[in-house]
Amino acid sequence: MSSNNLPKTTAYVRITQQSWQQGQMEGEVRAAEYQWRFKWHFRQGQLSVQPSLGRALIYEPLGRFLERSDYQLEPGGDYEFTLRSQL
Repeated sequence: MSSNNLPKTTAYVRITQQSWQQGQMEGEVRAAEYQWRFKWHFRQGQLSVQPSLGRALIYEPLGRFLERSDYQLEPGGDYEFTLRSQL
């Protein structure tokens, strides 16, 4: 199967709060009909995602996105990344 035929879904991320002193950021992520809130404690590398409905679909890809991009993300900013699955 070529990479053009792989299923994909775009996830949209909005950063709502960030604190360098506390080492965390908060935000919202939505993909397809799902929507979650997250807290990323970047100093500890800990991610929490709520609600639990569909959390397994977004937890790992969101974590990779945040690890890769956390220093570039700003409160009020809108970002996106692609999931290699159809939600």
